[in-house]
Order: sequence, then C-alpha cells, then structure tokens
Amino acid sequence: MSNIIRVRGLTKSYGNHVVLKGLDFSVNEGEIFALLGVNGAGKTTALECMEGLKKYDGGEITVTGKMGIQLQSASLPEHIKSMEAVQLFAKWNKTAVDKPMLETLGIMELAKKQYHELSTGQKRRLHLALALIGGPEILFLDEPTAGLDVEGRVSLHEQIRRLKSQGKTIVLASHDMAEVENLCDRIAILNDGKIAFSGTVGELTSKVGKQYDISIRTGQGTQKFEAEDIGEALLSLLQGYKEKGTVILDIQVNRGSLEQHFMKIARGE
Repeated sequence: MSNIIRVRGLTKSYGNHVVLKGLDFSVNEGEIFALLGVNGAGKTTALECMEGLKKYDGGEITVTGKMGIQLQSASLPEHIKSMEAVQLFAKWNKTAVDKPMLETLGIMELAKKQYHELSTGQKRRLHLALALIGGPEILFLDEPTAGLDVEGRVSLHEQIRRLKSQGKTIVLASHDMAEVENLCDRIAILNDGKIAFSGTVGELTSKVGKQYDISIRTGQGTQKFEAEDIGEALLSLLQGYKEKGTVILDIQVNRGSLEQHFMKIARGE
C-alpha cells in the first residue's frame, strides 16, 4: 500500500514547552489511522501541523491528496442555517453542492435549522458534511464523537466506515479506545511527545501482553487483583484464602481491556 501521508522528525514547541519530539509515522492510502494519547500528549498539535493549520519547528510532512478537515470545535455563526453553511463552503471550494452526500448524512432535514438549534450529534454531522465538500481524498477528524450519545456515536461510526469503503483515507485523533478498536486499521500512541507504539490493535495487545482482572468477594468485602498468568495467579490467591480460612463467596475474571493496554503505553509504564 502506498503512503499518502509521511511524517518524519516532526518537532513543535510552545515557548520552552516541547510538545512534539521528532514524530515519525506514515499513513497508507485508504486506511483509517488514529493518533492516540492522554490529554496533552500532542494529538491535536500533530494533526494541525499535518493539516497546515499550525507551523512546526522541524521535520518534514508530505501529504499527497486533497484534504477535508473536521476540527475538534467549530466556530460557525450561531444563526447561520445548515444549508447556508453548506452553500458557503461549496462556494469557497468552487464546487456544486453534493445533495446525495447531504442526504446520506441527514443534513437535508436540518437545512433550515440554525446552528444554535442543532444537537451535538447534528452539529458533528454538519461538520463532517462541510469537511467532505470538494471531494477530499483525505479526512482529518479530531475527536469526531466527543460529546455524542450512544446513538450518535453509532451513526457517525457508520458514516466513517462508509467513507472508507469509498476509498477515503481517514486520520483521526481520539482517546476513546472502543472507538479505535471498532474503526481503525492502525494506530500510533503518543507519550511525552514521541511515538511510543505504532501498529495494529492486535499488535498492541501482543506487545503489552494479556492482562486479567480478578475480583474475589468474601464476607469482608471485595478484593481486586491483576495478573498476566491467570492460572498461576488464581492458584496462589485461592491457596492464600484457604490458609487464612476465608470463605470465598464469588470470583470474577475478566480479560484486560484494550484501554488498559493503551494506558500502559500512553503513561510510559
């Protein structure tokens, strides 16, 4: 697969605060790629440098293709109508309004609603529609489902998958691991301004290892444990309770979540 985006040695500082410390990664054409990290890790800064919205201090960024950008927050006038915003962006892009695309995203039913009247989910759909005007090959989405309820998230995920099926390359910043697991082909985790991991979700799980959560309830309450070797851990714990004469009322074992794996790397553990 050919690289549609290449980032090499990307650095960015705000005064004495170094945010990006030499990022190196690439994005393949037609894939969904996510930049992950805890708050303040530099996800949005990296996106804005790639989008051309922010100057960077060093390194090289190569983007091959037309871009569409959905920012984390928009600054549309409160009283602009949805269709007025669409027409304005179409004029800026010197292109016709794509009515089938608007119908797919459910924008036509919002045509006469003013921006301040839209719900969070409706605003997100409008932002996505505006990003798609002009037929970009690459979409940048910054926290695309932040603030949405379950129904809104599911709907937007469906739209993102549909765009991928149409051959779009999608780069998103997110801290939602369930979203990433459902959508992304590959991910890169930022920690302290550097890439701590780059690869598929399966490779992330393999790198960190399997982790299990064990909850044991007794008459004195519930104790929780973590383990990688579930067999050895359970035998040791049960033997300990038996030696103390403690009666076990319930045991629950859950396999460690992707979020736990992510947090281990994102926090540099």
